[in-house]
Amino acid sequence: MFFEPHLRDKQAMRYDPFKALIAPRPVGWVSTMDKEGRVNLAPYSFFNAFSSDPPIVGFCSEGAKDSLAYARETGEFVWNMATWDLRNQMSETSAPLERGKSEFTHAGLETAPSILVRPPRVKASPAHLECKVIDIFHLRDVNANPVPRFLVMGQAIGIHIDEAFMEGGMVQITKMKPIARCGYQDYSVLDAVFAIQRPKGAGNLL
Repeated sequence: MFFEPHLRDKQAMRYDPFKALIAPRPVGWVSTMDKEGRVNLAPYSFFNAFSSDPPIVGFCSEGAKDSLAYARETGEFVWNMATWDLRNQMSETSAPLERGKSEFTHAGLETAPSILVRPPRVKASPAHLECKVIDIFHLRDVNANPVPRFLVMGQAIGIHIDEAFMEGGMVQITKMKPIARCGYQDYSVLDAVFAIQRPKGAGNLL
């Protein structure tokens, strides 16, 4: 099977298979705050890490949503790890609430204060990245036409990890059970890992 994305047979493939192929993807559960102190919390399907030193992450807003507006306005956001235990609350925060209404309240989530940025954290989440915005890109297609997609890049200036998930100085990720976005309405949970010895000179864990 081969097809050009814009010519997809929507009768044979009603839903876009692209999202199902690039999977699993970490959930970008992002909290932001505007200058007036209004808080937003939303899950993003397109989120990932792009650098380890400095630690840089990014999420893509498909449309000019509140997370984008607030992050642009104040230059800050927090990534909260979405886990198996928080899967339903995470989903509830995707509800299209009016601007200014709290997704924390809507989903029954308690906030926790951040240390270096203003947006609060999801208290029940086992890990958080406090981020400062370093760039926002208005994405373009191959013909240089702007599309309604905005990539927000942030540097993690503070990291929170629940010590209950640390062992021997290393994160026990399978105990956290982070969830990841797949295609359609699907998610996956990370509850098993395997190790592969990397070739000599390919890098290390530091």
